[in-house]
Amino acid sequence: MTTPAAVPTTVPAAVPAAVPVTALAHTSRRRHRGGGTPRLAGLMLVRESEPVTIAYPADRRPMRSPRDVFAAMRAYGDQEDVEVFWTLCLDSQHRLLFDAPVAVTRGILNSSLVHPREVFRAAIVANAAAVILCHNHPSGDPTPSADDRLVTEQLVAAGRLLDIPVHDHIILGAGRYTSFAEAGLL
Repeated sequence: MTTPAAVPTTVPAAVPAAVPVTALAHTSRRRHRGGGTPRLAGLMLVRESEPVTIAYPADRRPMRSPRDVFAAMRAYGDQEDVEVFWTLCLDSQHRLLFDAPVAVTRGILNSSLVHPREVFRAAIVANAAAVILCHNHPSGDPTPSADDRLVTEQLVAAGRLLDIPVHDHIILGAGRYTSFAEAGLL
């Protein structure tokens, strides 16, 4: 009689390190088809070592106007010394899907590199019905630059391809904002 192969008791290296998992080994006896000597068949079960808690936002009011977005995002923009680009992922009722906007990039004093891949990654994962783009101008002037307009055109085109519409792009300044939708720039 041969010794059965050991059932692994550790998680394979292919599992991402960010996911806390523990492997549990379970074995059962099973006979060959024609009878014969029993052999051990291994079954590996994986479970999370800690319970996953999902933080639901306390306030799930819909974002129906640029003023709603400004009210929600003002605190984020006011605390930043550099340009930060956020994506607000919305459900079909225009409510924020995460408990906070997703910070896509952090730039330098007056610019931030933005690529459609990063902007729509969170939207795809969250099964967002639409997105609102938002970034701050640390200078305090929310007037869109030529680069802001070009990036917005590219992101709107990418959203069309992905069937995730871009409802607006809000630029935050010192107590003010500019909405691309209100200004007719979308």
